[in-house]
Amino acid sequence: MDITGLIGRSPDRLSLAERRNFAGLWIALELYTPETLPLRRIEAAGRNVSECARQLKSRGLDPLNFEFVALKN
Repeated sequence: MDITGLIGRSPDRLSLAERRNFAGLWIALELYTPETLPLRRIEAAGRNVSECARQLKSRGLDPLNFEFVALKN
């Protein structure tokens, strides 16, 4: 399964076919803080939270600044 097409996209903009295809994957979205107004875009995707955290760390991002959500149909 190629997840590279998810990175940088808004989860709200995924088509129904994409939602079905990627259902069950976990995604990482940057947390809102008063100092930031992050775009709601997917920064990592994987089969579990650990995989997402590894992807974020490999890009120099702190996983503690992200929320992890499972995609549903």
